[in-house]
Amino acid sequence: MRHFMLAIRPALTWLSRTALYISGAGIVAMTVIVGWQVFARYVLNDTPSWAEPMSLQLMSWFILLGAAVGVRESVHLGLDYIRHYSPAPVQRAMDLLSLGLIFLFGLAMSFYATLLAIGTWTATIPVLGWPGGVDFFPMIGGGVLIAIFAAERFLDVALGEAVAADVLVQEAA
Repeated sequence: MRHFMLAIRPALTWLSRTALYISGAGIVAMTVIVGWQVFARYVLNDTPSWAEPMSLQLMSWFILLGAAVGVRESVHLGLDYIRHYSPAPVQRAMDLLSLGLIFLFGLAMSFYATLLAIGTWTATIPVLGWPGGVDFFPMIGGGVLIAIFAAERFLDVALGEAVAADVLVQEAA
């Protein structure tokens, strides 16, 4: 299993970095779109009707892709006061339980978002003219990435491997 993890880690690193860059580009694009919307509304007196739904679509993408990267890098919010003062075997069990639940959450989010996308596909997003199911694509993609990255961390903890984010935190301390 260790060899498998070493073999796929570069691909997962690339996937994580790509998701992070897409998130960053989404934030920049949303900022430009909202800036254009404000300028057009108050200076040109002609608000673009597509700006708000497009901004919401971009926001969904960068939030969920960023959350997935946060799972991989272990920089998401956590209340680990009890974990910090627990013995090492209890910490490991808590980490495995938490990562297992995050994995299941990612799978469930993808599954149910897929059902929602299928159920709303015949509707149309006003102004953009896209099928309604497109609104759920960020949840599908984000859920899959959350599940993949949680599984990676779960296996790292189960195998006793040093997790990249934990090493970085220790080096900073």
